[in-house]
Amino acid sequence: QVQLVESGGGLVQTGGSLRLSCAGSGRTFNRYTMGWFRQAPGKEREFVAVINWSGDSTYYADSGKGRFTISRDNGKNTVYLQMNSLKPEDSAVYYCAADRQRSSYSHNYYKIGEYDFWGQGTQVTVSS
Repeated sequence: QVQLVESGGGLVQTGGSLRLSCAGSGRTFNRYTMGWFRQAPGKEREFVAVINWSGDSTYYADSGKGRFTISRDNGKNTVYLQMNSLKPEDSAVYYCAADRQRSSYSHNYYKIGEYDFWGQGTQVTVSS
C-alpha cells in the first residue's frame, strides 16, 4: 500500500506561482510512474503531468506546457509540480497519483484508471 499526501496549494493571483509537493510512503515509491491530475468544480478529473520512475521522462497536458514542471526526488519520496504563470482556469483541486504497475508511463498515462493510488488533493485557487 502506498500513501500519498499533497501539500503546497493555496490562493495566488493571476501570473503567480505555486509548487505542489506529493510525499509518498513505501520503499518502492521510486519505482512508480507518478502523475498529477486536477479537478475543478463541476468538471471531470483531468490529467496534468506525468513523470517516469527516474525523472528523465515527462509529459504534460497542453494546458500546462511551458508553464508547469513535474519533477521528483526519490531520495525524499516526493514528487513536485511547479506551476508558473497561473491563470484563473488553473483553479482546481490537484491530486497526485501513483502507477505501481509501471516504472515508465504507457500510452494511457492520461487515464485515471491507469493509477493505483491517489492522494487526498490540495486546493489551488487563482484569483483574477
